[in-house]
Amino acid sequence: MAFSLPTSITPPKRILVISIVVGVISGVGALLFFEGIKWGTAFFMGYLLQFRYPEEGQSVAEISQWSAPPSLALLLPILIFGSLVTGILVTRFAPEAEGHGTDAAIRAFHGDGRIRRRVPLLKAVTAILTISTGGSAGREGPSAQISAGFGSMVADMLGLSPRERRIAMTTGIGAGIGTIFKAPLGGAVLAAELLYTRDFESDAIVPSFLASVIGYVIFGFFEGYDPIFALGPIVWNAAQIPLFLLLGVLCAAFSMLYIVTFYSCRDQFAAIFERYNLPLFLKPVSGATLLGILVIALSMVSPEGEMLGLACLGSSYGFDQLMMYAMVPLSVLLFLPFLKILATSLTLGSGGSGGVFAPGLTIGAAIGGALGMALHGLAPAYVPIETVPVFVIVGMISLFGAVANAPIAVLIMVIEMVGSISILVPAMAAVGVSTLLKGEETIFRAQVPTKAQSSAHRGEYNQQVLERIPVRTAMTPGTAVLTLSPSDESGTVRDLIRATGHTGFPVMDHGRLVGVVTNRDTHASDMGEELHLPVREIMTPAPAVIHPDDSLEAALEIMVDRDFNHLPVVDRAEPDRLIGFLTRTDILKSYSESLPPGSPIA
Repeated sequence: MAFSLPTSITPPKRILVISIVVGVISGVGALLFFEGIKWGTAFFMGYLLQFRYPEEGQSVAEISQWSAPPSLALLLPILIFGSLVTGILVTRFAPEAEGHGTDAAIRAFHGDGRIRRRVPLLKAVTAILTISTGGSAGREGPSAQISAGFGSMVADMLGLSPRERRIAMTTGIGAGIGTIFKAPLGGAVLAAELLYTRDFESDAIVPSFLASVIGYVIFGFFEGYDPIFALGPIVWNAAQIPLFLLLGVLCAAFSMLYIVTFYSCRDQFAAIFERYNLPLFLKPVSGATLLGILVIALSMVSPEGEMLGLACLGSSYGFDQLMMYAMVPLSVLLFLPFLKILATSLTLGSGGSGGVFAPGLTIGAAIGGALGMALHGLAPAYVPIETVPVFVIVGMISLFGAVANAPIAVLIMVIEMVGSISILVPAMAAVGVSTLLKGEETIFRAQVPTKAQSSAHRGEYNQQVLERIPVRTAMTPGTAVLTLSPSDESGTVRDLIRATGHTGFPVMDHGRLVGVVTNRDTHASDMGEELHLPVREIMTPAPAVIHPDDSLEAALEIMVDRDFNHLPVVDRAEPDRLIGFLTRTDILKSYSESLPPGSPIA
């Protein structure tokens, strides 16, 4: 039953009401979700598998009592059970609950702002099953999707406007993530930063602050207010900054490996099940089975192999804590980034339900721990053992900040999670390097560059203003447009994108327009021999076009309806003769310049 907020309530007070309602619901939801994971893990990993799990926040004395299962015979049945039930629930009731969840929340924001009411509950149940039975996944993605779903419900319940609906959803994301990680400031900033690769959802930052604090207070009342992780003595100095810059370079490389492996696995699972017409509910089971075989095989190699395999299960926060205490051997740290990437790709790429944040932290922690331990062994006076935990934490920030295109939010979140601001300077250096080197590749494919590319902000343009502006005044003239030939290699497109910052180019053959190639087309050809594919094999042929005397309103309508960011401008009489090129950024710039001085853009 809907209850519209009275129109007499001023906009700031309406946002205040939204923040309070979303904060309370997100806090309670995050608490129930967290308890579900905790009890599920205690049952499947503790009671059935007899795995004395290391836990985040334990002291050195407590965590040193962790022990491997006496036998891994039940691991495979446990993994298969969790993935089978997850597969059945997802395919039967809510396909959008598959995978890491954050993309689904972002996609809903940029779409109609609605999430089906069944999704929060189903996402919670399937994520609890995936994580507690050993699937390599975290609780960030489910928290984002669950709380965004709560925001959508609040919008329906209160009869909110489209703008207020967006704020409610974004506020829900921030409150959910900030609450469950006890990082209210980082969660609020993450919600605003996560939606774009080069922009912020500024309207949602302040309400997210309030909602995150409310959720945090509710959650902490039951779970305590201590940071997620415990820290022992840590030391670093300015002379070590070059080493943290090196860590940033390593994290940039591993962030690309994480993204490429994750989506390659997802595509391979999808292709195999489509080719052989296999039941989709068995897709998560196939990934879980491979993960179980991998862990059992590693356990047969050596005690270090067993530790490596166990560290690939679940959210791995306990092993992150071990790394912060420098209690993980270098031999394990060297291989853990590769194995955790593979384990997460098998779990979530096959359709399991969970987040990519926790695995990303473990990957980064292992990279930082391996570098720190190696440097300590080579130069113990320069890198004492107390500096190794700093490398671990900075690695967590540097890796996932780059992977998510959210360096500021992840920096704040992890500092809140460890309860120490003293690592801020080396973390800033490392995450800055990793983010810049990695570029705009992201594990969240639903992100768009800026608000100009978001359908959610389509209504913020004044339609009458756009109708008065012809395309010719906003487009880049054909003589200034960078073009490609059908015979050019796809690697050339990637290099041009990196060199120019442009994300799309017309494809010309003997002076005639034959297609358009964009950064989306290059995603599948970023590695190996596919870099040598000719542009004609990856481009969009016979692209949608616009004419110079058409209005910007008509151009934007095509872009939004077809999810394009670029339109070739052609002669009306000769539709293959390129006159110019128009992007969403061109439209926003021309629109802004047409407004009177001092007028708001939206």
